[in-house]
Amino acid sequence: MSRPSKIVIVSIGEVDAELLDYLLLVLAASFAVPGLILAETLDPESCYDSTRRQYHATQLLDRLRKFDRGDGARILGVTEVDLFIPIFTFVFGEAQVGGPLALMSTHRLHQQFYGLPDDRKLWLTRAEKEATHELGHAFGLAHCLKLDCVMRFANSVEEVDLKPCKFCQLCGTRLSLGSGSTLAA
Repeated sequence: MSRPSKIVIVSIGEVDAELLDYLLLVLAASFAVPGLILAETLDPESCYDSTRRQYHATQLLDRLRKFDRGDGARILGVTEVDLFIPIFTFVFGEAQVGGPLALMSTHRLHQQFYGLPDDRKLWLTRAEKEATHELGHAFGLAHCLKLDCVMRFANSVEEVDLKPCKFCQLCGTRLSLGSGSTLAA
């Protein structure tokens, strides 16, 4: 697989501009490719499930396809809405392993979601980890079992907090070599 040419960040619904700027900066550095934030946004409402009161992640991921220009870019959709896939109560994101599309939500990364005071720095760190994780999938990486890897599956915000925002040696090597399917995390 050829090395992705860039990271394109797309807002899904209203998203904090500072978060987008932060992700652009850290993701471009982490993946060593240029990035850009699209001015065009995606409306998530057609993917809303009124029974669950959440948004269907796989449907949103599919809607991101319209931003794929076939130029090797990885498209990261960023949203603040609550995501699910039918087999999970919620997901932090979803991505196509080795494909152009990735999606992440900050909804359950906020301290306020858990009845705790706002902690913006912690929120940005969590968002960086989840964006890096989902883009890792888009860059060809699967879930990793190592505790010291951002590609470790996280089923709770506590598990997000425990993992680092870096790749383990093996995943880092696979990423640098430029290593499908769809994974949710």
